[in-house]
This record gives sequence, structure tokens and C-alpha cells, in this order.
Amino acid sequence: MQTVSTPNAPAAIGPYSQAKIAGGFLFASGQIAIDPAVGKIVETTIEGQARQVLANVEALLEAAGTDLAHVVKTTCFLAHIEDFAAFNAIYAERFGDARPARSAVGVAGLPAGALVEVEVIAEL
Repeated sequence: MQTVSTPNAPAAIGPYSQAKIAGGFLFASGQIAIDPAVGKIVETTIEGQARQVLANVEALLEAAGTDLAHVVKTTCFLAHIEDFAAFNAIYAERFGDARPARSAVGVAGLPAGALVEVEVIAEL
């Protein structure tokens, strides 16, 4: 098993790794909309946060030598399920035809007041 770490995605804010590689797959921890350049959430809309979250996911994938086209499963957590359509538009824009398997759920709260969190499993 190998740990993946990159300064281009937010550092872990708890006792976990940004991502792990095992069995030919990358297992990425959930990413929230922290801008790694400033270390905090700067976007206030679901669209802005979704873009930052997916940029963070892409940075982890790149650090592991893979990309969005190789993502096989995502789990998406929304602080406000009514943001589903707006989030889905950004998600579809970034993933295009790749369309990994996905779960999307509304939750009572996310770390740092985030509006969205996304975790991925990707093939290397």
C-alpha cells in the first residue's frame, strides 16, 4: 500500500491520508472546497465549491498518475440536497462522458461548513 500526498490538494485536517493506492486503485479521502493555496474555503456557492472540490480531486488523481477518466466510483455528500441540480451540472461538466458509478446523499453537515464533499475510487 502506498500513501499519496500532494500540496496541490488540501492537507488532511485529521488523522487520515489524502489518498491511498492499493490493488491497482486509488482510494481518495473526501475532498471539500478548501483552496490549497490559502488553506481555507473561499467559494460560497455550491457551483464554486463544486469546482474547487473537483479541482482538488483532480490534483490527487494527477499525483497518483491517473485522471477523471479512470474514476470508477464517487460518493458525493451535499449539505443541502436542494443543491443537487446545481452540483450535478458542474459534476457533469467535469466528468463528461466518463460517468463513474456514483452515490449522492444529503447530510446534516460537513467539515468547515462545506457545502459539498466528494470522495473517489480510481483505476491506476
